[in-house]
Amino acid sequence: MLNPLSQMLIYSFVFGVLFGAKAPVGNPSGVSAYSLYLLTGIIPWGFFALICGVGIQSILSNATLVRKVAFARESLVFSQVLFCFVQFSIEMSIVCIALTIAGSFVLPWLPVTVLLMLLLATFAAGIALVLSVGAVFFRDLPYLWTIINQLWFFATPVIYDPKTFDGKVSDFVHTILYWNPTAVFIRSFRATTYNGTSPNWVDVAFLAVVAVISLVIGLATFKKFSRRLAEEL
Repeated sequence: MLNPLSQMLIYSFVFGVLFGAKAPVGNPSGVSAYSLYLLTGIIPWGFFALICGVGIQSILSNATLVRKVAFARESLVFSQVLFCFVQFSIEMSIVCIALTIAGSFVLPWLPVTVLLMLLLATFAAGIALVLSVGAVFFRDLPYLWTIINQLWFFATPVIYDPKTFDGKVSDFVHTILYWNPTAVFIRSFRATTYNGTSPNWVDVAFLAVVAVISLVIGLATFKKFSRRLAEEL
């Protein structure tokens, strides 16, 4: 919890104090605290980034085990996902308590929030599976992913209101940013927590499809290259 809290404090000072950024008023919750608005974006994003970060190193950091023992190597990735999910659950619980105190109707939407958490874990796991084997064959991938991760972060409305782009970018770019999977996750989480209302069910259906596709591609990619992992390591 220290990492998202430290990020929240930094972004709150830089954007909230220095640049005067304001959080949109939650509808119907009425919550308008920029710090809480940040947390409802930083924590889901942090979970996604953490899974990808530990996933990309999961095979490389267990090279000796992979070379000497025959086992389902994808379990190295899934064990990391499970560990991160426990941490994510604790962080989201604290945020939900804080938002409940602030006046948001979080409790009725907890089942939907848990569903979103599971979908995000599935989506991130698929990407982590691809990254884990990719890092074995392309050793510079972790450095490249750091750059991609940073670009993806700023393309996702974690620290700003997505309405910022309205009228400032072309319709094509706006559509890409709007349907960026992590952006859809963030606005869905903010709906059930910050706003205290139902998410857009089209968004939820989209996330379910994207999560399944990500996991299927991840498993297929991992299975295709897993036989060569030992010799590459």
